Amino acid sequence: MPAITEEIKKEVRSVVYDFFAEECEVSVDEITDNTNIIKDLEGDSLMYLELLEIFKKKYQLKIELKIIGKYVVKNPVATIGGIIDMTYLIIEHENSIADL
Repeated sequence: MPAITEEIKKEVRSVVYDFFAEECEVSVDEITDNTNIIKDLEGDSLMYLELLEIFKKKYQLKIELKIIGKYVVKNPVATIGGIIDMTYLIIEHENSIADL
C-alpha cells in the first residue's frame, strides 16, 4: 500500500477531474471539489467503478469491489472532492478500508 504523497494527491486529483470531464462532456474548468456528480454533471454511481479500475491498475491495488461497496454504503460521497478523498483512502488502505 503506497503512502499518500503530494505527488499521488496531484495525480489522483488530475485523473478524477479529467475522467469526469471526459465522461460527462464538460470542461475541466467547470469542475470543482464541490461539484455534485449526479446533480451537476448528470453522472452516475457506476462511473466510479470505471474510475476505480484506472487506479487499481495505476497503483497495483488489490481491493475487492464488495469491500468498497460496504464502505460506500456507510460513507456515501456525492461530490468530486468526496471521490478524491475516498480514492486516497482506497490507495492507502486497500481492503482494510472496511475497518475505518
